[in-house]
Amino acid sequence: MRTKGKWEKRWHSLREEWVVYSAHRNSRPWQGAARAAQKEEAPEYDASCYLCPGNKRIHGNSNPHYKDVFIFENDHPVVGMDAPEVFSTDPLYRKESAQGVAKVVCYDPRHNITLSQMKLPEVVKVFSAFQQEMIAFQKNPAIHSVLIFENKGEVVGVSNPHPHCQVYAVDFPLKLVSQQIRVAEEYKHASGRNIFEAIVARERKDCVRIIAENDFAIAFIPYFARYAYEVMIFPKGNHQTLITLSPQELTGFTQVFHQTVRKLDMNFQMDFPYVMSMMQAPVNGGSYPEFRMHGWLQPPYRQPGLIKYLAGPEIGAGNFMADTMPEDKAAELQKINVADYSWER
Repeated sequence: MRTKGKWEKRWHSLREEWVVYSAHRNSRPWQGAARAAQKEEAPEYDASCYLCPGNKRIHGNSNPHYKDVFIFENDHPVVGMDAPEVFSTDPLYRKESAQGVAKVVCYDPRHNITLSQMKLPEVVKVFSAFQQEMIAFQKNPAIHSVLIFENKGEVVGVSNPHPHCQVYAVDFPLKLVSQQIRVAEEYKHASGRNIFEAIVARERKDCVRIIAENDFAIAFIPYFARYAYEVMIFPKGNHQTLITLSPQELTGFTQVFHQTVRKLDMNFQMDFPYVMSMMQAPVNGGSYPEFRMHGWLQPPYRQPGLIKYLAGPEIGAGNFMADTMPEDKAAELQKINVADYSWER
């Protein structure tokens, strides 16, 4: 490894925190928990799955016999427009009604497939559905912010293996997006530049951390990555949400995402788990010219069989301690020829 023995801290400009890298620790003896054995392949249809076509869900509603993307309001929502009213006059112990809309997006009728295994046109349909959901939420005056996210794999706590993600449309600002908006505004005031465009430009200049790129989007393990295989995916245009991407831009963005998740699969020869988030500006009618929407993949594995557990420094202090260097992990993925991907269905 070109960075073997590296021992340094890097400033995460978007989160305003130090990330400490100690690559020499990745070879230390490990007797803790490891990855569970791979399960036998699931069937294409599972009669017990509440997301498969035609099956009944928990409250008795039946899924249609859908052929591609299927979206419905979550039967166990974390927020709801009919949430009970609560009120508190205590400025320290505040509470309010948790209003919003929670949806489930089923990517495909097949129970045993993932986005990386789907053909690109099918994944484009999924991302087009994301865009249409955003357009609808932008027109809803009750919604402030929207998070589209996928918890992929048992290791990150997915409740159902059927290929799906969730959408939380809420009536309050999302913390990390709000922080990035503030950071971007402060950076603009101090330097006259957009911080996201500066990050992308620096990654393209350095070139060592880029995973995939086309005319419309770019993916890279950022200089300040916290997780070993963390990837940020940016459209190259000026977009605050998915709403404004043209069909060509949306396809290009999806293609870079698709290449990235396939490389992650190929690197460990497994259906690679991750938490995916679509980071987007609020849809509350405000102006956020310095924000740039992006996809964000945070995979838990740092090497085969070992996940990155959040422990003392991360939970107790709020600072990540990383055992790998972003440049080394990017080099692994750069060597992979995604044309050799063999799990497409």
